[in-house]
Parts: sequence; structure tokens; C-alpha cells
Amino acid sequence: MQDHPFYALHTHGLIRVAAATPAASVGDARANAAAMLDLARRGDEDGVDLIVFPELSLTSYAIDDLHLQGAMHGATLDALGEMVDASAALSPVMLVGAALPRNGRLYNCAVAIARGRILGVVPKTFLPNYREYYEKRWFASGAGLTGLTIEIDGQSVPFGTDLIFAAEDVPGFVFHAEICEDYWAPTPPSTFGALAGATICCNLSASNIVIGKARDRAMLAAAQSARATCAYIYSAAGIGESTTDLSWDGQGL
Repeated sequence: MQDHPFYALHTHGLIRVAAATPAASVGDARANAAAMLDLARRGDEDGVDLIVFPELSLTSYAIDDLHLQGAMHGATLDALGEMVDASAALSPVMLVGAALPRNGRLYNCAVAIARGRILGVVPKTFLPNYREYYEKRWFASGAGLTGLTIEIDGQSVPFGTDLIFAAEDVPGFVFHAEICEDYWAPTPPSTFGALAGATICCNLSASNIVIGKARDRAMLAAAQSARATCAYIYSAAGIGESTTDLSWDGQGL
């Protein structure tokens, strides 16, 4: 780390972060992993410490009932393994969106990856099920799931909504992850993450765009940053995502 050209940032107590939106390949986990790794390598060159990708970024969001297909779960795990292997040569921590099965249920998750391993998996708490959203058709809520583990590629990995991640070599680099609807809720999980010591709160999102929504997202991110006294990173799904009459704008904050 000390040989990195941006090491001076850390000596001043600064963390360099990125909200990254790759071009989506709907239902193609390997292509999505490759697109995210391209951005991660760019982030590595730019001295980025933390990269936040969109919700369900490994498969893309708009695959509807394909979320439940076993073949899709297998492809997700294979692509996730490729990202973990590639991360060994990259400086940034990556937050990647993936649908992962556990104990017969499927969870919409944020997966924290760094230096060749998975640090932990955070399931989405609040599942939108109104208007164009029907996530309860596919996913189980992570509400109340704490102190657990999930098996991924033979490894037992921390799993739950109670996870925060702290760097051992960069003081003050402590982050929390929540997913899309979580920060639209009256009690965002990031509030509890900040109370537990997180200095950076992250949101992996696949929020579709309608008139005025970009302003609302910016307001929510700014309000949560001020209320929780933390930096807030928001990354929304973008180009290539839509398979229906919905649109995604790739807003990053």
C-alpha cells in the first residue's frame, strides 16, 4: 500500500471511493463480472480504496423469474469466484450485488470482496413490493438475520445485516452496506451501521428512473450522510439493464 502513488491520501485521513456503474449484460453473470473488473482495474490505477457497484450487478436486476433458476445461481457463484480471484491483484475493496441462496431461501445481497477473499455478505432488509416492484416474489428479507454465516465456494463467510467492515491498514476506513430500498425506509440499516462505527455507508441500487427521482435520491443520500455523520456512496444500475418498459439511469453519488 505504501508504494501506491496515492498513499499520501491515507496519511491525511482520506479515503478515495467510487460509485461505478458498468454496462449491464442481462442474465450474463460472466460478462457482468468482466465489466465490473474492468472498472475495478481502472479504480486500482486511480488509487481508489472502495468501489460500490449496483444492486444485483452480477446478473443484472431485470431478469424477473430467472432470479429463481438454479442455473443462474450456479453462474452467479462461478462469476463471483472469478471476481474474488481477480481481487487478489487489486487494491480496492469491491461491493458487488448478487442473489445468493441460503437454507432454501434466496437473498438479494451485497458481497464485500478484497484481496482474494469474501469479507462478508449483507442481505437486503426492505423488499419493495409495490407498483413496478415485486421482489417478495423472489427474495427473502434479511431482517433479523445477524451473527450468521453462508457457504460460498467451500468457505464459511459472515452473513447478516449486522456487518460492518474495517480496514486493518487504513485508520478510519470502516464501511457499511445497504441495498436500494433500504435507504428509502423510515429506519435505514445504515443508521445502525453508523452507530456501530461505520464512517462510510454504501448503497447498491437498481432504482429505475422517473421524473424527479434523481433529485430524491440525492436528497436521501445527503440527508443520511448528515444525519449519520458519514460519507454516503450510491451506485445505481444503468445502461443495458432494461428488458421491459422501465429505464435505468446509472446515477452515481
